[in-house]
Parts: sequence; C-alpha cells; structure tokens
Amino acid sequence: MGTSGVGPVPQIDLKAAHAEIAEEVAAGFERVLASTGFVGGPEVAAFEDEYARYCGVGYCVGVANGTDAVELALRAAEVGRDDEVVVPANTFVATAEAVARIGARPVFVDCDPDSLLIDVQAAVAAVRPRTAAVLPVHLYGQLAPVEQLTAKLAGSGVRVIEDAAQCQGATRHGRGAGAGGGLAATSFYPGKNLGAYGDAGAVVTDDPAVAARVRALANHGGLDKYSHDLVGFNSRLDALQAVVLRAKLKRLAGWNEARRAAAARYDELLAGVDGVVRPTTAAGNEHVWHLYVIQVQSPGRDRERRDALVARLNAEGIGAGVHYPTPLHRTPAFAHLGYERGAFPNAEGAAARIVSLPLHPHLTAAQQERVVLALRAALG
Repeated sequence: MGTSGVGPVPQIDLKAAHAEIAEEVAAGFERVLASTGFVGGPEVAAFEDEYARYCGVGYCVGVANGTDAVELALRAAEVGRDDEVVVPANTFVATAEAVARIGARPVFVDCDPDSLLIDVQAAVAAVRPRTAAVLPVHLYGQLAPVEQLTAKLAGSGVRVIEDAAQCQGATRHGRGAGAGGGLAATSFYPGKNLGAYGDAGAVVTDDPAVAARVRALANHGGLDKYSHDLVGFNSRLDALQAVVLRAKLKRLAGWNEARRAAAARYDELLAGVDGVVRPTTAAGNEHVWHLYVIQVQSPGRDRERRDALVARLNAEGIGAGVHYPTPLHRTPAFAHLGYERGAFPNAEGAAARIVSLPLHPHLTAAQQERVVLALRAALG
C-alpha cells in the first residue's frame, strides 16, 4: 500500500468541499448582502424549489436546523402532547428530543442486527392506543424500510414520519425520502452529505397542506406578516445558508458517487480482516454513505477494545469516531422512561462495537490505505 507521505486523515474534509464552491458562494453572498434579504427571499425560494425537485417531491420548506425539522414535521402531522411516537434506540438524540419537545413520549425499539435500521416488526409491535407516529431513521446514508412500515400500519391512523438527516440523495426502490406521499425531515448540518456553513434543515413532502402548515409553524404561526393563525415559533432558513446549499446541491450527485467509490474501496481493503464486520446495504437501497461504520468484535470486551482502538487511531491522526456510543434509552435524558439495560440487545451490542472510519467525497485511495494499515496495526 502506497501511504508514504500521507498525513492526518480527517473524518470529514470541509475545507476541500469549500474550495470547490468558494467562488460561487462568494458571488452568492454578494447578492444577498446587496439586497439585504437575509431571511427568506429569492435564494431560499430557489433552493427550496431545487431541493424539492432533487428529492422528487412537490414541496420543500427550509428551516433553521434538523431538530426543528423533525419537530415541525411531527407538529404538521398533528402529533401532540401525550401522544406516543415509536423511535429507534440507536439514533442521534435529536430524533427523540424533537418528540419530547412537543410533549409526546418516545417509545424506543430495537434495530435490525445487520443494517442497524429500525426493526420493522418491533416497531409495529410497539404501536399502542396512544401511538400517533413511527419515526424511522435513515441511518448512515441508507433508507429504512418505510414502505414496509406504511403497509403494516395501513388503516391504523399511525403516521410514518421520516428522519432523513443522513441520507440526502439516497433512494429505496428508486424513491427518495419523503416521496410518494411521505413526510421527511432533514438536516443540513455542516458534516452532512449536503451541509450548510452552520445549522440548517428542511421538511419535504408531496402534501401541499402539510407543507403550508410547516411553513406557518416555522414563521410564528402564519404565512403572512402579522398573521398568526397557529402558535408557532421562529425556525427559518437564512439566505446565506441557502446560497451555500445551492452551490453544494449542484455537486451532490457527484460527491455521493465519490462516497460510494470510497465505501467500495474500504470493502476491498477490509476483506478478510479478522474481527472487523463491514457495513451492509439493505436490499433495494441506493446508499450514499454518510458514514462508513464497521463493527469491531471482541467477545466479552467489545466496548473496551473498541474504545482503545478509536483512541489509538485518533492518536495517529486518523479521524475515527463512534456514531453513537449510547442507545437513547440508556442516556440520562431518557432514564425516566424506565427502560432497563438489555431492553434492546441489537442496539446495545452495536453501540459497543461500532467505529466510523473517515469518509468524505475528497478522500483519496492513499488516505484509505493509511486508515486500514493503522486499523490493522491497532487490532494487533
């Protein structure tokens, strides 16, 4: 492997991405500064239209961040106080946090042991009289089996609302998040496949009434100035962020292809490495590899070995991480829900073994070879 002269390998490389779009962003910023239209305006409207078309949906509503996007999608679907929402235990805290913020109760369920996506059977089994929605997470860059959930919940009145924060450009059976009558929330946090230069998010849907309700809720409860038909709050997409997102959206398909190529290269480099389980792609999915997550197995001491491995890789300049180290039912924030250790064995087991290797569109073959050489050495 030719790794001579390869320096530190960051988990993501936002500098390289910025270099590609710097001139376009600078010109866009000048337009916004000249017009002083900092909130909403033509740049936001243009991005919403472009992203809706990219996703294959009728409507996109830009909002301030991904957490607000999930909350607004829930509110627009009329999920409210004292309702229950089924959520996978292995996700970022924002998914369940948005549920709690509207006064609803997260009901956690386990994940599939292979894909780590929500366990459909467990989710359906968790539906109770107060269940208003199931909130599958499109984890690590591939879509959860939304069509299976929708089919099994047909006629129940339970809504499927998608957390699509990690899957910009991914499809399942040719359809993207929120398409075909769905409702999805996404995040444009800087590290996402489509990332802003700060916080930003969106809700996408084919339903015009839902889109209008999201827009009103995010604009102090009304679509017109000083018109407040609902009790809403302030969660609007800034025009400067829309400039960045428009520039990156033009390159997203190519960047996702580069991520797929890097994931395939990792697959080859890691083939036959003892103690490493490579990630899988569920049937029907077109993965966009937001993260490349391996599992490091060491029966009886998984977490201890994994943590030592990550520490060693980091010490050698390899940007490895863990997404996510603690299933939500084991966090202090949700301890009041009363789940015991062992309640969700797949999520808990994976949390002790997972390692996210560096992955971004500008990752080179030499950098990947260095990562795998360091990983092999750390595994001993």
